[in-house]
Amino acid sequence: MKDVTPLVDGWNLRHDQALLPARVPGCVHTDLLAAGVIPDPYIGLGEKEVDWVGRRAWTYLADVSHDSGHERTDLVFDGLDTAARISLAGEEVGVTRNMHRSYRFDITGRTGELEVRFASAYDEAEAVRAITGSRPNVYPEPSQYIRKMACSFGWDWGPTLVTAGIWRPVRLEHWSTARLASVRPLVTVDEGTGRVEVRLRAERTPRGQGRRLVARASVAGVSAEVAFEGEEAVLHLDVERPLLWWPRGYGGQQLYDLGVELRDENGTLDAWERRIGFRTVELDRSADEHGTGFTLVVNGERIFARGVNWIPDDAFPSRVTPERYRTRLTQAADANVDLVRIWGGGIYEDDAFYDVCDELGLMVWQDFLFACSAYPEEQPLRGEVEAEARDNVVRLMPHASLVLWNGNNENLWGFRDWDWEPELAGDSWGEGYYLGLLPRVVAELDPTRPYTAGSPWSGSWDHHPNDPAHGTHHSWEVWNRQDYAEYRASVPRFVAEFGWQAPPAMATLRRALPGETLAPDSPGMLHHQKAEDGNGKLNRGVARHFALPEDDFDRWHYLTQVVQARAVAAGIEHWRSHWPVCAGTVVWQLNDCWPVSSWAAIDGDGRLKPLHHELRRVYADRLLTLQPGEDGPVLAVINQSATAWRTAVTLRRLEADGGTVRSAVLEVTAEPRSVVRLPVPAELVPAEGSAKEFLAADAVAGAGPDADVDPAASARADRAATDHVSADHVSADPGDLRAVYFPVPDKDFAYPRPEYDVIVEAVPGRSDRVDVVVSAHTLLRDLLLQADRLDPRASVDQGLRTLLPGEQARFRVSGCGPVDAEQVRAALFCVDAT
Repeated sequence: MKDVTPLVDGWNLRHDQALLPARVPGCVHTDLLAAGVIPDPYIGLGEKEVDWVGRRAWTYLADVSHDSGHERTDLVFDGLDTAARISLAGEEVGVTRNMHRSYRFDITGRTGELEVRFASAYDEAEAVRAITGSRPNVYPEPSQYIRKMACSFGWDWGPTLVTAGIWRPVRLEHWSTARLASVRPLVTVDEGTGRVEVRLRAERTPRGQGRRLVARASVAGVSAEVAFEGEEAVLHLDVERPLLWWPRGYGGQQLYDLGVELRDENGTLDAWERRIGFRTVELDRSADEHGTGFTLVVNGERIFARGVNWIPDDAFPSRVTPERYRTRLTQAADANVDLVRIWGGGIYEDDAFYDVCDELGLMVWQDFLFACSAYPEEQPLRGEVEAEARDNVVRLMPHASLVLWNGNNENLWGFRDWDWEPELAGDSWGEGYYLGLLPRVVAELDPTRPYTAGSPWSGSWDHHPNDPAHGTHHSWEVWNRQDYAEYRASVPRFVAEFGWQAPPAMATLRRALPGETLAPDSPGMLHHQKAEDGNGKLNRGVARHFALPEDDFDRWHYLTQVVQARAVAAGIEHWRSHWPVCAGTVVWQLNDCWPVSSWAAIDGDGRLKPLHHELRRVYADRLLTLQPGEDGPVLAVINQSATAWRTAVTLRRLEADGGTVRSAVLEVTAEPRSVVRLPVPAELVPAEGSAKEFLAADAVAGAGPDADVDPAASARADRAATDHVSADHVSADPGDLRAVYFPVPDKDFAYPRPEYDVIVEAVPGRSDRVDVVVSAHTLLRDLLLQADRLDPRASVDQGLRTLLPGEQARFRVSGCGPVDAEQVRAALFCVDAT
């Protein structure tokens, strides 16, 4: 049987004449940080102080000895970042130039000092550029000339921290006769029967050549066995009526252990085991009267994808543990997300990422790693691109959560719109990868999954690559130049990127910028804002709706987070209301890799922005929204659940002080996976341009699927429709649904001065939790409790809430000690007339 010896301990990093203890897996920056050689680049302006690290060569050292008794010993690196020369006892073993693939070197019979010498990524990139010639790039860094995490060189949300190191595990593998070089399970479902076709390739030692080997595979109590004398074998397993794997919200996530053994007459030589799920996945790109669709179909069920874009969760990816993956992805699932797109400027994530997605039912859209640049197609890059693609397709294909391969991020669009063509002057730029090499690799190795050439991509050059009527669309004109209301100007077939910025939580800012007097343009805030004119766009976004605070950072911070949440919600509500024409939204972005003002819903310290809570609302199975229409507002009742939704919708035309002008109760039935759009009756529509009236719609998400309208919902609707709310405060259940429509921007509306009571209640048996009860005496729009202002460890279970006079909201705060009402008031914000 194959033996494995992890090479974890005993590593050193050569720094000048000193040897520093090194952690493997790890990188130079984290080792220097642990040794106190460099400051934390995430704190203050520390990023600038460590620029030199990425411009030097570095060497890792360890002693290797082994006496396994096997015929063969391989030195295996799961990931080297990036351009390295490996030597053992002074003799060169191999050369690498790709962070995104594994390497294996035969070191049979050799021991001694193992040396891994990394060239500067800048030097490697410049050497390749000298061979291939220059290509255009969105950023002034050479990321397209080296197969390395592109955002290491900086992005409009990320620091420039050009890493080097042994970033994934390294080990010795000792084996005899033969080993399993690759295993590819092709998993499908055919008329209720689960089918697994296992394609394996064996590598043999010289003594193992021509010997009879036996491969055995088993899953769900079904086994198959085949004998072979060459390098390849195929096994077929049929599982009758397996439980299917479904995306979250559509069914369970049944997973089965698939095991493969390789044996000869003396016993087991090697073994492989993964978890698989039985499901089918298709991508419907049919043409229709609206253009060209882009709809994911899993197990025959058409899906509106509720997605987020994922970037590396740390600028130093080796620091991301399985536990951190689980935390972050659980946060995504808690926001009712069902699809995660792994963006092409990052990495192919660790298997732990996909394991969690398998378990949580999070569909994975996997980009091949090309982003925002023209990529040379000549050697030495072309061979590395193919090897990388083959390596990762084979590694990731067992995962049931993986539903789509995508060729690149924005490069087809860039070629058409970003003035690349004149500069290229006929040189290669990556089209041959996206429309040639990569689809061939996927078709050969993983034909069970769809491939798309890029995002955005209209499906062919017959249409503009970013045409909203065809394929995938990236909507960035709104954030860059317009008000978020402009999201409603079109109905793309699938919105693969859109988003709005906001700063991170206050506790995150205080940790990252210690001692700084915070202001939008303070030195640390500007350094931790990487987007072009980022603060200008933030301010313009606020000023379209509110009076822009001049000397009140707390207010500015609150309003930027409100606008971020509202902007993303505006897009999703509009596009969801047009299902099935629009079949998905993928918000840019879920997470951050360091503390920064960005588009993320979860900041660099893992704290939830209000956007995260808003995603939970707008990505829920059942959603109520009021959409502007040509003839007045439209009520959209959106039901993505598997059961009919019968509910009473209360529509109220309200005055700013909470008085009811007119009201009506509509009984609505939305069939499963459907949308009902109804015009709001004219008598309920606030006067055009009114600064003193608004429209509210209320419903209950949980009305029974087979019952008449929920009696409790009807009672609440009757009570809400009265002219004056009772003096006794009514609890505004966060499970109830509310949509509001204001005919003018907030800055023009006659908001009353906010008045409310605050009570803090202890949670029995939990000293680290309290309930905050807010009782509204006036209209409170977008009430927000920033729990991290109470304690950096604190979090709250809700985001923005709009309360009418006489309503209560209960916020559960976790992770804080005792607090009083005055402390809570200092952490509460809402929209007002200022």
